[in-house]
This record gives sequence, structure tokens and C-alpha cells, in this order.
Amino acid sequence: MPQQKSSKSFKKILLTTISNQPLLIATLMGLASGLPLLLTKSTLKTWLRESGVDLESIGLISLAGIPYTLKFLWAPYLDHFSLSILGRRTSWLILSQVMLVLALAAISFLQPATDLNLIAFVAFFICFFSATQDIAVDAYRRETLTDKELAFGSSLYVYGYRIALWIARVVPLYIATYYSWKAAYLTMAGLMALNLITTWHAKEPVVEIDQRPANFAGAFILPLQDFFLRIGAKRAVLTLLFILFFKLGDSYASVLTSPFYIDLGFQKDEIASIDGTFGFFTQFLGLLLGSALIVRWGITKSLWYFGILQMVSTGGFVLLSIYGHNLQLFAAVISFENTSGGMGTAAFLAYMASLTNRAYTATQYALMTSLMAVPLSLLSGTSGFLANDVGWTWFFTICTLAGIPGLILIRIITLRI
Repeated sequence: MPQQKSSKSFKKILLTTISNQPLLIATLMGLASGLPLLLTKSTLKTWLRESGVDLESIGLISLAGIPYTLKFLWAPYLDHFSLSILGRRTSWLILSQVMLVLALAAISFLQPATDLNLIAFVAFFICFFSATQDIAVDAYRRETLTDKELAFGSSLYVYGYRIALWIARVVPLYIATYYSWKAAYLTMAGLMALNLITTWHAKEPVVEIDQRPANFAGAFILPLQDFFLRIGAKRAVLTLLFILFFKLGDSYASVLTSPFYIDLGFQKDEIASIDGTFGFFTQFLGLLLGSALIVRWGITKSLWYFGILQMVSTGGFVLLSIYGHNLQLFAAVISFENTSGGMGTAAFLAYMASLTNRAYTATQYALMTSLMAVPLSLLSGTSGFLANDVGWTWFFTICTLAGIPGLILIRIITLRI
């Protein structure tokens, strides 16, 4: 009976999604947003390391992801300007997606041994238009879904996003194993092009002019002023520091995990199966488990417990660096790291959402998520130098200890949620 009831619920969700165009488009746009991300991160780093590129260079190429951190700077332009008669949202979506297709195709023709600087430039180009697409997609989702649909539609978007991350992590590795990296990235460019079909059929949101940000103050200064006045200047500063540090160690470690796996002797298909597929499902488990425990414990306690688990899981890479090529240990470390990381992410996103004023939700949330990525974007370039100087064991030990400031700040801040 429970299985039959679950099956009926799944069918109901599926039929609701397919029959409701805004919900369906929210799901498909999640796929569009998630696809480019790993193609300039772990997947690209696997290609570079396998091609013999040194860790210092791989770490520096991570700086190409800075547009994800700074996207709030040009977000107001997407609110004020339309590039064509297609409309504000649709025109920016088409531009960013066309540019992404061209860039992914272009990078496939480059060789890490001779074109590393050009690869870094194209990776930055991909990140810029991927971040631009994210701005337009987030705005489109908020403007097309009703208040009743928004929570469900956002969940569908996240599922689409996570599926795209799995595709971008696993499919290129298998294609590169049996064919070539050129074929892998050309395939990803082709998949990205399919998203243009969704955008072309998406209806432009109808938004009253007075709902748009009126000026620079309305877009930036007023939301910041509201944040500091509403929760107090001291608590606001401590809160922003907490956002900076909570996932720093976990994120800093992730910069070089792909080269780390290659150095330990894991093959591309092993990485795809364990880190890609197995990691994908355990992260989903972490998100679901974290969401359930937040309801029971509350955000404050969840942040503390999940933060400890998140830090301990990073220490699993220390063990892996000592024992080397061990598939069972690799699977255990990935399982623990992804589950705890998913739990930490669930609590962290819930916490940031709880801090926003409904009058400025989009701007304040965008600023906080951008702030969360600032230290990683600035420090990622140093990761290769540090790993090369101290070795993998000490590198991941440092990443583990980097989680302590975030835990201390949890205890300092009085969270009235």
C-alpha cells in the first residue's frame, strides 16, 4: 500500500509539472542553469590534470568562476534593459545561451598543453554568461510562478539543476574515456543548444513597470540599509562573517578534488561512477535528510550539527590521501562528504532565506549567495600552490581546520529564528 501511494503521488507530481507550463519551464531552466557550472570546474580540472597541467595553473584557472560571485553587479541591467522585441527575460536568456553554446564548442578545439591561457579565457567567458543566465532564470521563475506555485516550482528548479550537474560531471568523463575530450565538450555544447528550444517557447513574463527597481538606490542601497537596521549593525557584521566562513573549508577542498583523484590513480570511469553518480544520489539524500531535521531541530541547532559533520567529512580526504587508490574508501568518503554537504547546504540556504525582508528578498538573497562565494573565488587561485607545497594530506587537513571559524561564529551569533 505505501509503495502504491508513493507511486500515485509521483504520477500526480509528474502530471502537474507537465500540464503546467510555468512549472515545466522552471524544471527545464534548472537543467539549463546547472549544465555549464561543472564544465569550468571539476570536469575541466580533470581534463587539465590528465593532460599534465600543474596544480598551480589549475588552481589559478579556478579564478574564472569570479563572475558567479559578482553577478549582482550587472543584475540591475537585466531588470532595466531588453535586448530585443522578445522581452527583457527571454532576450537575455537567448543571448547567454547562444554564447554558452559557442564557448563550449570553442573550448573543445583547444589543447591544455598549448592553449592553457586561451582555455582560461574561454572558461571565464563561460562563467560570465552562465552567471548572466542564472540572473535571468531566477527572475523569470519569480515572475511567472504564482505565490502558491513558487515553493513547488523552486523545488523542481533545484531538481533540474542537480540533474544537470550530474550530467556535466558524469557524461563528459565517459565520452572522454571512450572517445575524446573534444567529443565530450562538443556533446555538452549540443545539450546546451537544446535549452534554446525551452527559451523560445517560454512566454515572456508580464510585469508592471512600477515593480522594477526604479534606480541604483532601489537595487542596492535600500536592501543593504534594511538588513543592517533590521537585525542591528553588530549582529549583521557577525552574520556576514558567518556566511563567508561556514562552507569555506568544504568549498576550498572541492577546488582540487578532481586533480587529487587523478593523482591517486583513479580512472575517469571510476570517478564518474563514484564521485559523479554515487555522489549525486548521496547529496540528494543529504538535502532531503537535512530538510527533515531542520523541521525537527530548527535552523540554529541544525547549522551547528551539520557544520560539525561537514567539517569532519572534509577530513575523510585526509584518510584517502594516506591510503591511496582504494575504491571502497573512496566510495565511503564521497558518500559521507556529499551527504553531510547536502545537509549543511539545506540548513545554510534556509538560514539565509530567513534573514531576508520580503520587500527585498531577491536582492538580499543574491547578495548573500554572492558573498558566500567571495572567499572561495579569491582564495581558489592559491589552492594549487598550497597543495604543491604541503602535499595532499596537509592540504586537506588545513581545509578541515578551516571549518572551525564558522562553527565558532554559530555559537557567537544569537539566532532569533
